[in-house]
Amino acid sequence: MENSSVINQVLILFLVIGVGYYAKKRGIISAELNKGLNKILLELTLPLMIISSFDYTFSSEIMGNIIKIFIYSLGIHILLIFISALPYLKLDKDKRDILRFITIFSNCGFMGYPVLGSIYGKIGILYASVFNIPYNFFAWSFGVMLFSKEKDSKSLKKVLLNPGILAVFIGILLFMFSIKLPESIFSTFKLVGDITTPLSMIIIGVMIAEIKFKKVFEEASIYYASFIRLILVPALTYLILSLINADPMLRNIAVVVEAMPAAALSAILAQAHDKKPEFASQAVFVTTLLSVLTIPLVLSFLG
Repeated sequence: MENSSVINQVLILFLVIGVGYYAKKRGIISAELNKGLNKILLELTLPLMIISSFDYTFSSEIMGNIIKIFIYSLGIHILLIFISALPYLKLDKDKRDILRFITIFSNCGFMGYPVLGSIYGKIGILYASVFNIPYNFFAWSFGVMLFSKEKDSKSLKKVLLNPGILAVFIGILLFMFSIKLPESIFSTFKLVGDITTPLSMIIIGVMIAEIKFKKVFEEASIYYASFIRLILVPALTYLILSLINADPMLRNIAVVVEAMPAAALSAILAQAHDKKPEFASQAVFVTTLLSVLTIPLVLSFLG
C-alpha cells in the first residue's frame, strides 16, 4: 500500500465533499434535491457498483475470503453491540443511544466503498460489500430499536429488500457460477456504478453544509465518541483480527471500514423518531470532519 498515493486519493475524496458543501451554500443543490441524490445513490448507483465489483471468475480463494470477512464482520458487530454502552453510562439515555449507534455503525457505504476502491480497486469493494451484510442487518434491527425501543417487524424486511444487500447476493451468484454479463450490460452497470464515489462525497458535503457551525462544537461528549469511533474501534478491530491471524488484506479492509466516521443513518433515524436529531447530525459532522485527519493516520499505520 503506497501511503502517499492512498492519502492523496483520500484527500481527493474530501475535496469532492467540499464541492458538495459549495453547491449547497450557493443554492445549486437544495435539501430536497439532496434527498433525491441520496435515493439515486442507495437504490441505483451503489447496487450497480457492487454487482460490477463481482466480475471475477470463480476461485476457491476469493470464495473463502468472502466467508471469512462475513464472519469477521458478524463478530465485530456483535462485540460492539455488547460493549458500546460502557463508555457512555454517565450520559442521558437519548445521547447514550445515539453515541452507541455511531460507535457500532460507521459510514461504510458512503465513504468506506470509495476509500477502499481507491486502495484495492473492485476487489476491495467486493469484500467490503460482504462485510456490509451483518452491518445492515444489525443497523435495521438493533440500531432501529436503539431509537424506537420497539421491535419493528418491517425492519427485517427492509434489510432483506435493501438494494445494496440484493446486489451482494446477485453478485455472489454471478461469481459462484462464473456468469459473465453481456459486455453492453456490464459496461452500463460499471459506468453508472462509477458515479457512486463522487456522488456520495457530494451528498456528504451537502449534509455538512446544512449544520449550524455555532452549535457543532459545543458537545464535549461528541469528541469523546469521535475518538472511540475513529481510533479505538479500528484499533480494536486490528488487534482482534491480528490475534486470529486473519489475512492481512481482509484485516486491513475491516480496519478501514471501521475507521470511517459515524453513519449518516444515525441522523436519519434520530429525525424519524424525534430523538435529538440535531445532536445526531452534529456527531455525524464532527466525526466526518475529524476523519480528514484520522483516516490518513490509520492508513499510514496499516502501511
